[in-house]
Amino acid sequence: MEKKDVFFQVVADRRSIRNFTKDKISEEDLKLILESARLAPSGENAQPWRFIVVKDEERKKFLARISKNGSGRRFTGEFLSKQMQERFKSLQDEEKKLAAFKKLTSGDVSAFVSEGDVIIIVIGRKDVWDLPYDTSAAIENMLLTVTSLDLGACWVIAPCIDVRDEEKLREYFEIPDEYKVVSIISIGKPSRIPNPRPRIPLKDLVFNEKFGEPYYNE
Repeated sequence: MEKKDVFFQVVADRRSIRNFTKDKISEEDLKLILESARLAPSGENAQPWRFIVVKDEERKKFLARISKNGSGRRFTGEFLSKQMQERFKSLQDEEKKLAAFKKLTSGDVSAFVSEGDVIIIVIGRKDVWDLPYDTSAAIENMLLTVTSLDLGACWVIAPCIDVRDEEKLREYFEIPDEYKVVSIISIGKPSRIPNPRPRIPLKDLVFNEKFGEPYYNE
């Protein structure tokens, strides 16, 4: 198998994993995951990212509570504004639709994070203009490395959207004011790998010379 084929297979195999076994992540694998983040590109080589490794069960449960509450508020707002109903209008099974609404508005969709063996908190220097892009590149490197190691991960932003939650995280983990909390990543051995979710075809995403003119015909 050529290198490009191996790499693309990793990209294709990546999933957001929310169900984990009790297996532990080796220190060797964890270092590879973090090393891949360190090697990510950043504007002017600023390397604004910093990472907090969390394994303590009480600290992981704290992150799960913050994540659950953050998601619950966010999706309740989406439900009350009717955006959620619009998003799920193609789902004909009313029972499944109601179950999805409950999982989202309750925040349970993000409460799983403590089930991973390791949680990585991604923070970054506020004085770097390209911070959101730089940290996203580092996170994607980690997610692909996780997949290549036959592990699973989910990138969660729920505990970082509301400034009140961010302040709780900052205080609990003693994060200096000059750093912004960007996201958390729950990592572990998958107990279940979901099927791939539908993707928009290239012909509807890529345009030739100007917007709207398809580059690909099929």
